[in-house]
Amino acid sequence: MGFMDTLFSQQERATQLRNAPLAVRMRPATLDDYVGQQKAVGPGSWLRSAIEHDVLSSVILYGPAGTGKTTLAHIIAATTKSEFVEVSAVTGTVKDLRREIDEAKRRLLMYDRRTILFIDEIHRFSRSQQDALLHAVENRTIVMIGATTENPYFEVNSALLSRGRVVELEHLSNEDVERLVRRALSAPQGLADRFAAGDDVVSAICTLAAGDARSALTTLELASEIAVTRPLKGERFVITMEDVRVANPRRGLSYDKSGDMHYDVISAFIKSMRGSDPDAAVYWLARMIDAGEDPKFIARRIMIQASEDIGNADPQAFLIAEAAFKAAEVIGYPECRINLAQAAIYNALAPKSNACESAIDAALSDVRSSGLREVPAHLRDRHRPGSEEYGPYLYPHDYPEGWVEQRYLPEGLERGAFWKPAGRGWEEWRYEQTSRDRTGRAPRANGADS
Repeated sequence: MGFMDTLFSQQERATQLRNAPLAVRMRPATLDDYVGQQKAVGPGSWLRSAIEHDVLSSVILYGPAGTGKTTLAHIIAATTKSEFVEVSAVTGTVKDLRREIDEAKRRLLMYDRRTILFIDEIHRFSRSQQDALLHAVENRTIVMIGATTENPYFEVNSALLSRGRVVELEHLSNEDVERLVRRALSAPQGLADRFAAGDDVVSAICTLAAGDARSALTTLELASEIAVTRPLKGERFVITMEDVRVANPRRGLSYDKSGDMHYDVISAFIKSMRGSDPDAAVYWLARMIDAGEDPKFIARRIMIQASEDIGNADPQAFLIAEAAFKAAEVIGYPECRINLAQAAIYNALAPKSNACESAIDAALSDVRSSGLREVPAHLRDRHRPGSEEYGPYLYPHDYPEGWVEQRYLPEGLERGAFWKPAGRGWEEWRYEQTSRDRTGRAPRANGADS
């Protein structure tokens, strides 16, 4: 590349940067300027050491939006001696991947130069696209950096996961976001000290961002564009709370995803469903939706509650909760609010039973405290020598009711040791049916067999 080409490309990059969003202009180029994520990339961490010594192996960066995944990739691009290539998980094809892998082979063989392939939103890659990477990642033809907001253990091919390392990034703390906001207010590439913002304004921006650096800088930039329409106060424009509210109209300044209010609201939501109050359940749901809570987080809590507090009193509750999670995943806001409301209201109205939770916890307690209990001989595997001495196993399908009396628990444990029906819904009906099968009589009112 000639001098003029280099000069023009530098000028183009400078022009693009001047016109880029504030979040892009403030993107750090070194690890020393990178804010937060001490566990993932702090001093002494594997990732920091690998970046600093340019010995990075394939890695998947997993974390919520605005936590610095793309920024880390750009820091690696700025510091590595390897060729850095980006492929879009949205528009890229298997053909694109194979072309980049072939180019990476050529660089390695001809110039002994490694290639780092960055794939943002890698969870959007199809299975065939992920499979196309396997061999190249395994033999180090490429070093893959994937970034994803979705749990890679669910969304990324297990074979691809096994060839790299998952590094989890967390929501930034309010203190981390505040550092970024104040840096953006003063930095030459940011707002260049042309704006004043009081502590209450900065705090509101950080609370609204809820750990998302990009969101905080976007709110700051929009608020500054509103503030600049008013006269200067002294030498600077003043950003007010009203500017922040206009820039980010989402109410929920008091709902901080990493603070007490977050846990208080989700706790109230769960307890309202448990307490069979559909109005309260949908109110607390609305509070979370209005504050921008991740719909999949809400759906996960509904799924947990469906087993913990409803269980087999109404097995349909878990299926509806699972469907709501899928809706949150594939539909997203704003429409999935209706799916979440349907599941929350169903859970609130459903008959309640904590028998499943109580049963597994009681069984785990026995397993951990009682030592090894022997499997009854007639239940043991029949494919080993000497199994003819085990005694007869009674096959339930050979009997008219599809059921026959025999011992299934180890010696020392009796039926009812762990599972006790709550007396409501489907599980109570089934309990009565199976009790009649065993004894020919209905169970006693207190739940014990007569």
